Amino acid sequence: MADYSEMIAGLRKAFNSGVTKTYEWRKKQLEGMLTLLDENRDRIAQCLKDDLNKPSLEAAVFEIDFSRNDLIETMNNLKDWMKPEKVKKGLLNIMDTAYIQREPYGVALVMGAWNYPIQITVVPLFGAIAAGNCVVLKPSELAGSTAKALEELIPKYLDNDCVKVVNGGIPETTALLKERFDYIFYTGNTMVGKIIMRAAAEYLTPVTLELGGKSPVFVDENSDLNLVARRVTWGKLVNAGQTCIAPDYVMCKKELQDKLVEECKKSINEYYGDPAKSQDYCRIINERHLKRIKKLIDGSGNVVVGGDVDEEQKYVAPTILTNVKESDPVMMEEIFGPVLPIMPVNNAEEAITHINKGEKPLAMYVFSKDHEVAKKFLDNTSSGGFVFNDTMMHAGLMSLPFGGVGSSGIGSYHGMHTFDTFSHKRAVLERKHGGEAMVAIRYPPYTEKKLNTIHWLTKKSPKSGGLLSWLGF
Repeated sequence: MADYSEMIAGLRKAFNSGVTKTYEWRKKQLEGMLTLLDENRDRIAQCLKDDLNKPSLEAAVFEIDFSRNDLIETMNNLKDWMKPEKVKKGLLNIMDTAYIQREPYGVALVMGAWNYPIQITVVPLFGAIAAGNCVVLKPSELAGSTAKALEELIPKYLDNDCVKVVNGGIPETTALLKERFDYIFYTGNTMVGKIIMRAAAEYLTPVTLELGGKSPVFVDENSDLNLVARRVTWGKLVNAGQTCIAPDYVMCKKELQDKLVEECKKSINEYYGDPAKSQDYCRIINERHLKRIKKLIDGSGNVVVGGDVDEEQKYVAPTILTNVKESDPVMMEEIFGPVLPIMPVNNAEEAITHINKGEKPLAMYVFSKDHEVAKKFLDNTSSGGFVFNDTMMHAGLMSLPFGGVGSSGIGSYHGMHTFDTFSHKRAVLERKHGGEAMVAIRYPPYTEKKLNTIHWLTKKSPKSGGLLSWLGF
């Protein structure tokens, strides 16, 4: 392993030189990443095929183009995002200038994940660079082909003094976490997230943790089950279920279960035909994860669709389990695979109670023709994101923050939210050098007259539409 202390000292020296704080440097690096994506589309797509058997459409839409669009959004708005943000002032500060200045933290560590090894690795990188940070980028070694490509390509397109790539496994990650960073951004599972947080605590380093959890689906009895099946099976089976916001399990009334299964069968057949032979169906990342998923299938509910596993091909068939109980293994952990359990419930209230007994999920999906059903879940549960009558689509809207809550994550990103994540919001108050008579009221000796005057100047009242409200106080 390289000497990471020396590497990070070099990055800190580059940051302290001020080069990364300029608009010109940030713009040039972002342009470099755009060129990287455009000139290496075919190689990136092949790496994704090698790592996950990712079909060309999924590689383009969910990886390359998603990242490219986020990057262009950042490039188009960077100058505005860098501008000071004016804030309201009270009477005491009427003659002052007050604003928020977003400034970079310093040297950031960005740790990617293997399931979307381009998108999840480079989108945080865009925001870290846009905010003016130096970066250590750590791709996931489990997606080995993609990690190797990033290791080779990024130094060709970005400033080597300010951006470094570390490719490796647990030893490299462990060594990196012993170093002092100014910000850590990690995407992965909750167990490792706790390790990251413990390491960050040593230096009180702020973190963003993009984790996961069991994202539930509730299907109301008045739903169009064909629509539900198409949207749920799509969300569950993209990337063979290896998506942090994939629908994890379904709750519905028992009398809906068989009808929903039949509609899901039709959707799976329409999408893939024979999934084992389909060029549009991904594979599981490695043998360890495949065996974990197989164990969940074998110990839970009734297999009514799929269940086939081919270890040599790292293939798990689209699988549906019915009559699943809360105590079944498949309900004890995030599935992260193409397995859809259906757990019967009596009503929406029972589903809400079940959700609230567990950890807060990264996403929640509710299907109904009645908006009041969605409102009931929205008002009485908590999750990172919430989607009514679809799955996963909120992640593609860059104006929405993407992130978890509780054990499903800390912080958020996408678009300007990434820029804000990697920026410290510095409070700035500028006062003229003079006018001492205007502020002398704050100095001792304290008198009743001073107290009354300060009270009058600073007292806030509910807005009534009067003069002070019109002035913005």
